[in-house]
Amino acid sequence: MRQILGVKRGMTRLFLENGDAVGVTVIEAGPCPVVQVKTRAKDGYDALQVGFGPIRKSRVSKPLLGHLKSVAPQRWLREIRLAAPAEQAVGDLVTIEQFKVGERVDVIGTSKGLGFQGAVRRHKFRGGPKTHGQSDRLRAPGSVGASSYPSRTFRGQRMAGRMGNVRVTVSNLVVAATQPEENLIMVRGAVPGKCNALVIVREAKRRA
Repeated sequence: MRQILGVKRGMTRLFLENGDAVGVTVIEAGPCPVVQVKTRAKDGYDALQVGFGPIRKSRVSKPLLGHLKSVAPQRWLREIRLAAPAEQAVGDLVTIEQFKVGERVDVIGTSKGLGFQGAVRRHKFRGGPKTHGQSDRLRAPGSVGASSYPSRTFRGQRMAGRMGNVRVTVSNLVVAATQPEENLIMVRGAVPGKCNALVIVREAKRRA
């Protein structure tokens, strides 16, 4: 599984050869140093632990600093599962050169946290009528359960609650352009999360 860590930098547009303008998300991905190589014999599975985002040593705990003794301190650590034993060694770099223009990728990120929201915004409820003396029911969710049976609210009932701040995967985004010298990869479409938030770019699992 080809995969790399990066941060979302924002959105812009690219002009194609035929003059069409397409919206793209700019992701600064890599280089990601290999921190640890996990093997099936020792750990039960094959994987690479990679880091991203160099930070000062003073920002890292001493146990983690010992774990990162072979590479510079990194802000984020993530694992890349492999189907076969890894060919890389500790200290090698994972770069965006493994992705080509026109290829489809999945982008994983954490959606924007919107706090506690009502049912109208969270679940697209249309609200209640404002006539017949119901001037205060415009954004109310309405009934959420029966009286005698089952005398409770079903689990998963759409109600007000925390919105956003969940892991989201956007599948089959097309790589529109890459700039390896600046570690930038541009994908057509939107990517979850705020600017400067961590995202994971991987080869598409299911082709559209």
